[in-house]
Amino acid sequence: MIPQFPVYLFDVDGTLVDSAVDICGAIQGVLASTPQCNVTDEFLRRYIGRHLYDLFQDLFPERPRAQMDEMIADYRTRYLARSHSSTRAFPGISEALAALPGRKSTATTKGTPTTRAVLEMFGLLPYFDHVQGTDGFPAKPEPDVILASLKIFGVKPEDCLFVGDSPTDMEAGRRAGVKTCAVLWGYGRREEMARWEPDYWAEHPGELRVESR
Repeated sequence: MIPQFPVYLFDVDGTLVDSAVDICGAIQGVLASTPQCNVTDEFLRRYIGRHLYDLFQDLFPERPRAQMDEMIADYRTRYLARSHSSTRAFPGISEALAALPGRKSTATTKGTPTTRAVLEMFGLLPYFDHVQGTDGFPAKPEPDVILASLKIFGVKPEDCLFVGDSPTDMEAGRRAGVKTCAVLWGYGRREEMARWEPDYWAEHPGELRVESR
């Protein structure tokens, strides 16, 4: 259980929806043109929620930025072409959002239009007062996407709880000055998230309930 906050922010991939098959499938499609690069989906899941530059720089440190831009454009085309066909909302997440008081927004590495489309597809959009993606500013672990929602709502960081599933989320939350809740049904490893000392932990969506007073 968690305390009541005026504002709740949510990561999307690995927190609200299980999208790893579509994300990893699109990345593997991009990497298929590089035969010597053989990585597993398990490896790729560790990068979900981070900017694709992080992944491609780790895999191809010698490649110029322009080539990585081409790979990212290729990924986006492939990802959208999959139409989220293998993505699902995590069981219980709709009920958790419906029961949670306060205003809600997203804080995701996805762009805002894609985020809105995903939420609408899986029936989650009505639970959100605002949808915020990473639009033209640095991605998590930079705190910009969190700060953007705080500005929209006109609240202080201490009035917000950020819910996410990765160490990148926890770092971004710490840097933004908000409270954090690490969820364990996503793609992040518990020990890696624990380094950022989350304020709260949730093992399943049913634990995203406000404490009764």
